[in-house]
Amino acid sequence: MSHLARGDRVARIDARRNIDALLAAAKEEFATQGVDVNVRAIAARAGVGTATLYRHFPLRSDLISAVFRREIDDCAAEAPLLAASHDPDQALDLWLQRYTGFVSTKQGLAAALHSGDPAYNALPIYFEDRLGPALKLLLEKAEAAGAVRGEIDPIDLLGAVANLCIAAPASGDSLRAHRMVALLIDGLRYGARG
Repeated sequence: MSHLARGDRVARIDARRNIDALLAAAKEEFATQGVDVNVRAIAARAGVGTATLYRHFPLRSDLISAVFRREIDDCAAEAPLLAASHDPDQALDLWLQRYTGFVSTKQGLAAALHSGDPAYNALPIYFEDRLGPALKLLLEKAEAAGAVRGEIDPIDLLGAVANLCIAAPASGDSLRAHRMVALLIDGLRYGARG
């Protein structure tokens, strides 16, 4: 490998590391401070300069979109892992609770995502294309095992869970969404053949 090729490879690895650090820092800052947090705070948490942040994410919407995509990908990737390591009913329950945590912590992003900014137009399709099949896999396995009733639309179920994650005004109850989703999961079991 030539010196130039090695240097390009190191630069790509360094860029990937910076992007990963920025996305992790942005996720944390968005969760605690909201999406309007000062980008200097994100860069500082990531251990990079603001120029590095802007080089990878020229617009705030680019960073918000990237954080949201990363979270969607992480949630989707968990479905086959749970399916392989748990019985179908438990895998579905664990994944829906994981998804509940994902949605519950994204309330600050919801306003940005629904702001009408064209930068976010592709995210709903990305969301459905990644999470729909992940949930469908788990639903099919649970249905085949007789743990849940059939013909549950994964996109409808994703929406139902998301709606249950909307915080009640001034409730201050961080576990409410998880309890509500547990009730919904019990409802999926009603009429199952198992």
